Amino acid sequence: MSDMRPRFQSIQYGFAAYIRDPARQPLPTGIAPTRMQMYRQLFFNNMENFLASGFPVLKAVLEPSYWHQLVRDFFAEHHNKTPLFVGIAGEFLDYLSLERPGQPGDPAFLLELAHYEWVELALEVSGEELAPVNHALVDDPLPHRVRLSALAWPLVYRFPVHRIAPTYQPHEPPDTPTCLLVYRDREDRVRFLEISAATYRLLERLDADDDDTLAVQLQRIATELGVAPDAILQFGADRVRDWAVRGIVA
Repeated sequence: MSDMRPRFQSIQYGFAAYIRDPARQPLPTGIAPTRMQMYRQLFFNNMENFLASGFPVLKAVLEPSYWHQLVRDFFAEHHNKTPLFVGIAGEFLDYLSLERPGQPGDPAFLLELAHYEWVELALEVSGEELAPVNHALVDDPLPHRVRLSALAWPLVYRFPVHRIAPTYQPHEPPDTPTCLLVYRDREDRVRFLEISAATYRLLERLDADDDDTLAVQLQRIATELGVAPDAILQFGADRVRDWAVRGIVA
């Protein structure tokens, strides 16, 4: 089928296709190879810089040649759905998790580490705002309906992603999953807390869309865990008081 696009669009598409994937796309006619090489390097360097700033740990743990090939593959294979620079990290995560086949040289933690770094960036650039401190929750949170902030994300990973670095790269996940709470604080800094499975379950319940008070939520968790309600009530109330001050709950 002949190309029905206007000629200028055909030229643009050919130009972009070659810049993205010069190994499989023809050199546009009428343009010097040296000039196209300059354009290719410029666009690739910009993309690599965006990804390096969003995934600094992932870049640090990969061999430089492996990292650059990963970026080249993303640049060539993935078609971004957003024109916003801040959306590139999410597009890269989509590519890794949904489109790119796993490679023999991939670290076992690659996808989880990429997700964790994306979460940090997503919270940093989020337009959500923290609610003021609810002093009723600080005084006695048990009779109140408590909700998790949109800027607080409880997460579970097979690997301890918050500890991965060039000097620590586990090949197998530990026996116990890693539970984290990643949140943006009142000074607009992204922080994390390593939490227990019971704390994760509490945060999960607070994120549910129901009208139960904190006391009712905690009693249900006590039943799930098969422990005395009094201990869970004290544990949950202490956590929520601290979280209310930090802006994790409201």
